[in-house]
Amino acid sequence: MGTCWRLVTRRRGRLAVLVALAMSVVVVAMADDLAGDARALLAFRDAVGRSVAWNGTDPGGVCTWTGVTCENGRVAVLRLPGAALAGQVPTGTLGKLTALHTLSLRINALSGALPGDLASAAALRNVFLNGNKFSGEFPQAFLALPDLVRLVIGGNDLSGAIPPALGNLTRLKVLLLESNRFVGEIPELKQQFQQFNVSFNQLNGSIPATLRSMQRSAFLGTGLCGGPLGPCPGEASPSPSPDGQPASQTPAHNAGKGGESGKKSKKLSGGAIAGIAIGSVLGAALLLFLLVCLCCRSGHTKTRSIEMPPPAPAPAVVTAGRKPPEVTSAAAVAPMATVDHPHAPLVQSTSGKKLIFFGSAASVMPFDLEDLLRASAEVLGKGTFGTTYKAVLESGATVAVKRLKDVILSEPEFRDRIADIGELQDEFIVPLRAYYYSKDEKLLVYDFMPMGSLSALLHGNRGSSRMPLNWETRSSIALAAARGIEYIHSTSSSASHGNLKSSNVLLTKSCQARVSDNGLTALVGLSSSPSRATGYRAPEVTDPRRVSQKADVYSFGVLLLELLTGKAPSQAALNDEGVDLPRWVQSVVRTEWTAEVFDMELLRYQNVEEQMVQLLQLAIDCVAQVPDARPSMLHVVLRIEEIKKSSERVEGKDQEHQASNLGEGDDQTSKSESVEALNPFAP
Repeated sequence: MGTCWRLVTRRRGRLAVLVALAMSVVVVAMADDLAGDARALLAFRDAVGRSVAWNGTDPGGVCTWTGVTCENGRVAVLRLPGAALAGQVPTGTLGKLTALHTLSLRINALSGALPGDLASAAALRNVFLNGNKFSGEFPQAFLALPDLVRLVIGGNDLSGAIPPALGNLTRLKVLLLESNRFVGEIPELKQQFQQFNVSFNQLNGSIPATLRSMQRSAFLGTGLCGGPLGPCPGEASPSPSPDGQPASQTPAHNAGKGGESGKKSKKLSGGAIAGIAIGSVLGAALLLFLLVCLCCRSGHTKTRSIEMPPPAPAPAVVTAGRKPPEVTSAAAVAPMATVDHPHAPLVQSTSGKKLIFFGSAASVMPFDLEDLLRASAEVLGKGTFGTTYKAVLESGATVAVKRLKDVILSEPEFRDRIADIGELQDEFIVPLRAYYYSKDEKLLVYDFMPMGSLSALLHGNRGSSRMPLNWETRSSIALAAARGIEYIHSTSSSASHGNLKSSNVLLTKSCQARVSDNGLTALVGLSSSPSRATGYRAPEVTDPRRVSQKADVYSFGVLLLELLTGKAPSQAALNDEGVDLPRWVQSVVRTEWTAEVFDMELLRYQNVEEQMVQLLQLAIDCVAQVPDARPSMLHVVLRIEEIKKSSERVEGKDQEHQASNLGEGDDQTSKSESVEALNPFAP
């Protein structure tokens, strides 16, 4: 008996040793896999995200890095939206994250083609790459991801055909390909999509029958037909019968009632005939009324034809450097026609003048002054420095044209100062592409920003149909604007923007903020310079044409307060005494009612309340009365980056907690991310 017991004990001991060895091997393997994930992420950061604060020696490890979430000892989620990533994603980075199921790199400046080894990340279920600059054909790596549920790659520069192999991804529920350059027809896709969008592509042909139940907005801006866009040529359109049944069903329906009933159904009663007659009379009267209204309002339309008389032969395009060549003219440009006239030309004669382009803009924008002046134009607004137009060229390109007023400089002085402005090329600044100078007309040509200004988004519509600006969007706009101003300041110790305000912060179609109107205060007379009533000017500024960098910081602080409070600094009175925005905020904070400061739309984000207070404190620091007490823009950028990282960590923990409560169902994974991809202003 004792011998048997000793044998059993020895076997148990060996088994325990084997189990311990197996567990140690598993732990080591998991550690190796996590270490491999860390190396891949660091290689990704070194290639496209130098500003991402990942530290390979962090004692907390990769799972504590900004935007990184681990599950079961592996990197499972990577979220870096609006993180200023730029460049091409290299091979051997994202493809090494074999346990990754959610990838969100939206609203960055990533470019080129995606690496083919992304197909190795076979666990991917949710991919959000919208709002970047990816190019090339449809990424083939996505076709090798069998578990893909959500694919959002709109707002890029992808081209070629939409591959039919997408139909093999049977679990795909969300496919958003809008605002690319895809061509050809939509292949047969048999999935039951929850969300689908191919709008604003160069597609043609008939919408497949399986997709005709989608909304019309999913196919706008294309050459498609059928379904919600109306019948294709030669395709019969179904016409409903009086009882709501399709016309094809009416004969069978009537046949069941007998021939007599069918004949009677074709006759109209006297009441019906009278109703039709009365309706026709009322319709004609309504149409006549509308025509009268249109005629009365035709003199006040914002759209202007800027057709030119037959022009002289167009001169060659000139490219501007620091010292552009002299532009001579036999005669001055004729005066501008009255702005309120519905067919006012932008300029009546070119008289030998040229558009002067900056850098490579001449190749990016292949048009000359005559093309610009023949474009259809719409007045976007009248601001401090003049009127801004949206000009749509005959080629289909769209630019923004600012028509300056009260320019006080001679042509050589203007040329030197505008060259300084044109040299500033940064992703957070609206680039100045070209200018035109004559005795009576000075035009500046910029990229057109389709989402308009921050001021319009904050204050333009406060009704029930308003899209609320969420915390992530507001903080991303603040960071982008800060980076734009910091870049301007970095070019010279005396360089400043001079007129920073929310109407000069414009948004691209991917909702990335860019600063506009940089340096224009040095071009205009004192009468056209920004007035103190706008609420952005620092108290020490006496000549608005000479603004220091510390004065820019003050203006940026007011902009931050505007983002956080939802209040415009130019309001006549924020309270009974008409106190300006900085003093009003400081008075509320002193009474310890800090929550009363924030915009009601922000109060729903209670998980980032601490970060909102931190940004509020930064804004208060920026609007200090003494210039030397204000931080530099570099310091401002660093503080906003830290605030955003902190809020992303909080949101990541909340999402991880929600995911653990929801379980592992695909339809529950990253649902909030899917909503954000469609609507950047959604909570």
